[in-house]
Amino acid sequence: MPRRCSRPTSVSLALLGGAVLLLGGCASAQRPDVEQVATRFTDPSGDPEARCDLLTPASLASFERSEAAPCAEAINQLPLDSGSVRSVEIWGGEAQVRLTGDTLFLTETHSGWRVTAAGCRMHADAPYDCEVEP
Repeated sequence: MPRRCSRPTSVSLALLGGAVLLLGGCASAQRPDVEQVATRFTDPSGDPEARCDLLTPASLASFERSEAAPCAEAINQLPLDSGSVRSVEIWGGEAQVRLTGDTLFLTETHSGWRVTAAGCRMHADAPYDCEVEP
């Protein structure tokens, strides 16, 4: 006997719609925090120590290795192009922030949102090339 697919009921559609709204609501509730971390990190007038504290431990260690200097000494030499926020995408505990002249990637940690990659430029035939990355 052939199986027949049942049409979705209004209850299942309501549950699905509620789940989508809940997940979308979470992302939109996190957007201000994500934007704030991205703009604070790229602000050249910000306190260098505070800016370095916004990096994940892996990105901080990688940046200091590549610069052969402590982050607080090297961060102001980083060619970041702040500008205004153009877009924010959040999926789960990861985020991408596109500023006028820069792209950053963030992850949510127990200490809040932290920068995993910054100074990122997209290449047509390759993934992003970032100045700071883990």
